[in-house]
Amino acid sequence: MSYTPEMKELIKKVEATRQQRLEMARNNEHFPDLSLEEREQVLKKFHPDYMDEGRRTVKVGPNKGDVFPEEVVDLLESKTRIDIGRIDLEKVDFETDVLVIGGGGAGTAAALTAQEQGMKVIIATKLRHGDANTVMAEGGIQAATQEGDSPFYHYLDTIGGGHFTNQPDLVEALVHDAPLVISWLERLGMMFDKDKEGRLAVRHFGGSSRKRMHSAGDMTGAEIMRIIRDETRNCADDITVLEFCPAIELLLDEEMKCGGALLYSLDTKEYLLVKAKAVIVATGGFGRLHVQGFATTNHYGATMDGVVMAYRAGVKTTFMHSTQYHPTGAAYPEQNVGLLITEKTRGLGAHVLNKLGEQFCFPLEPRDIESALLIRECTERDNGVITPTGRLGVWLDSPMIDILHGPGTVERELPAKFIQFKRYEIDISKEPMLVYPTLHYQSGGIFMNAQTETSLKGLYSAGEVSGGIHGDNRLMGNSLLDILTFGTRAGKVAAHYVNSGIEIKKLNASHLTAFEDELKKAGINDPLLGPMVLPDYTTDQVKGKQWTAHYEGTLR
Repeated sequence: MSYTPEMKELIKKVEATRQQRLEMARNNEHFPDLSLEEREQVLKKFHPDYMDEGRRTVKVGPNKGDVFPEEVVDLLESKTRIDIGRIDLEKVDFETDVLVIGGGGAGTAAALTAQEQGMKVIIATKLRHGDANTVMAEGGIQAATQEGDSPFYHYLDTIGGGHFTNQPDLVEALVHDAPLVISWLERLGMMFDKDKEGRLAVRHFGGSSRKRMHSAGDMTGAEIMRIIRDETRNCADDITVLEFCPAIELLLDEEMKCGGALLYSLDTKEYLLVKAKAVIVATGGFGRLHVQGFATTNHYGATMDGVVMAYRAGVKTTFMHSTQYHPTGAAYPEQNVGLLITEKTRGLGAHVLNKLGEQFCFPLEPRDIESALLIRECTERDNGVITPTGRLGVWLDSPMIDILHGPGTVERELPAKFIQFKRYEIDISKEPMLVYPTLHYQSGGIFMNAQTETSLKGLYSAGEVSGGIHGDNRLMGNSLLDILTFGTRAGKVAAHYVNSGIEIKKLNASHLTAFEDELKKAGINDPLLGPMVLPDYTTDQVKGKQWTAHYEGTLR
């Protein structure tokens, strides 16, 4: 499947403007960036986060009265999947020092650091160990490791990129630990890109004032996950990994401390009770909710489970009103829709262009600004390309990279993308990619402090499931940094808590009964079952032919 004849005709307009744009690039000239006032205007008019449509007020729980996307509210107001009276909470299947819920980058980093502190650890993961958004992260990881840079500048960039709404103590922790994270990864064997002198190669990215993006081609997240997963396997005597065992509910003891969780085996269809002295939630984001109908870059299991479980236990969320849409998700071919096209592509010189082959935005605007500009170009200005299935998109002129840096640069610097498009007969070193904003990141989540502690004693949070770090907009490269900074912190802090001599009393699920009572009082009589666990893409037509009389999602 290559581009259609109609799309190839439009590509000729891209090629027609390429020489002029090339001369500008070589003269270090660029399309002008927006003023702060212009940014605010375009955000309010075109960014989905600023739309009243598709949002409603939460009626129950610690965030009662807040306004969030409908898809988020549906799950916050969901009822438990379990029949509370039928679960024997005295029958413990596993017992451990630290239970980590989630087997992505944050959860794995937490498990490793807890093990280093002498803990026995269980990782409960929904899919296979490592099946997470971490492996899909491409562009790189931020850290102030070079001369002329410092955590101070990194802090200012992060705060500014988040529209000055970030939780300051979390940002301080993030930028302070960043160089330590890079050093830790290198010790484990991380294969970072290097310059000719063998030094860490760094690049600019949207919203940055300094070059501080460290990468491993366009597979940085996959490389990180490779080394920390391998290290976990080297610690198999102390770290047990339970695959295909998503957590369904947190469990408290009679002193209202977090004392474990109830898992559900997707293989055997049975519940498993894990008793733990400390619990770390690292379940990632909510991309598979498809907020406002957007495609997503997220892996199949990204369904906000950790937030739902913690919310029922009385833990407040923060910034759940904010969703990050990556400006360049693949819009064609259909099999690639939503696929992340890393900002590294634009950092290397690829231009975002409308159907006329014209630039319409500064290539290194922050993500939320650029997403809003792309939406404006396709909707209000009617300058988008329409695919055979009716999707909208704009061109990302990737052939510019080879022209600027020499033949073979695209294939060398963006190997994953080169392969992913090549299988559909599109050579991105010779033809541009068609892109459109895609749901990328859960900006909000569980409220925690810089030590990853939540309001529930014994419960810790790490990674995308947490809120407040990025404010209303996350800068590229801060997500991989986020999961490792707070994953390692969570492991250390949880271990310290366990070593203080904590004892877990008799387990109970009284918080679930109380939450269901609250649902009834609020008049929510037919809530969803939650957590979602896995998204349901079954059509109504197919559901009507299924054997089950009442379809309740992936778990029946």
